[in-house]
Amino acid sequence: MTTLLVIAKEPLPGRVKTRLTPPFTPEQAAALAEASLADTLRAVAETPATRRVLVLDGRPGPWLPPGFDVVPQCAGGLDARLADAFARCAGPALLIGMDTPQVTPELLTVDFAGCDAYFGPAEDGGFWALGLARPEPALLRGVPMSTPQTGAVQRERLVAAGLRVRDLPRLRDVDTAADARAVAALAPDGAFAARLADCTATGAR
Repeated sequence: MTTLLVIAKEPLPGRVKTRLTPPFTPEQAAALAEASLADTLRAVAETPATRRVLVLDGRPGPWLPPGFDVVPQCAGGLDARLADAFARCAGPALLIGMDTPQVTPELLTVDFAGCDAYFGPAEDGGFWALGLARPEPALLRGVPMSTPQTGAVQRERLVAAGLRVRDLPRLRDVDTAADARAVAALAPDGAFAARLADCTATGAR
C-alpha cells in the first residue's frame, strides 16, 4: 500500500489563507483553513494506506483525527519542504496539501501498477497531489513554487526523469473567496461548506 502525506500549516489567524482577507477576517480565514484541513484529513483517514503522515508547520490541534503520525516541516522553501516529506518515505507515497477539502478517498486510492508517478493538476497552475512509486526528493528541489507554471514544471521533471506519469483529475485550490464558494458547492456536506456558511451568515468584513 501507499503512504499518504498531508503537508499543512497550523490554522492560526494571520498565518493561513491570507488571500481570503478581505472579505473575511483573519479569524474567519483561519476557521476556514481549519475546516479545509479537517475535511482533507478525514478523507485521508478513510483511504486505505500503509501509513498516514501529517507534515506540519506548527502544532496539532483537536482537528487532527487518530491514526496519523505528525512530523515537523523542515526549514526552507516549499520545494525543499515537499522534498523532505518524500525523503521520509521508504516506499510508494502520495502527497497532498490542505487546500482541496473536496478531495475524496476515491481520488486518493492510487495503484502504482503500470506507472511510476501520479500528478494532480490544480486549476491555478500548481498541483494538488503528487505521488511517487519510488520517492526521490531531487525531483522536487528547485521547482519554482506558487507560480502559474509550477505544475507544468513539476510534471515535466517527472517526464524528463523517465517516469510513467498518470494524471489525476484537475481540482480547484481554495485561495480566494470565489474559490471558497466554488469548492464548498462541490462538497456541500463537508466541514468546509458548513464553516463558510457560518462565516457568511455572521458577515465577512
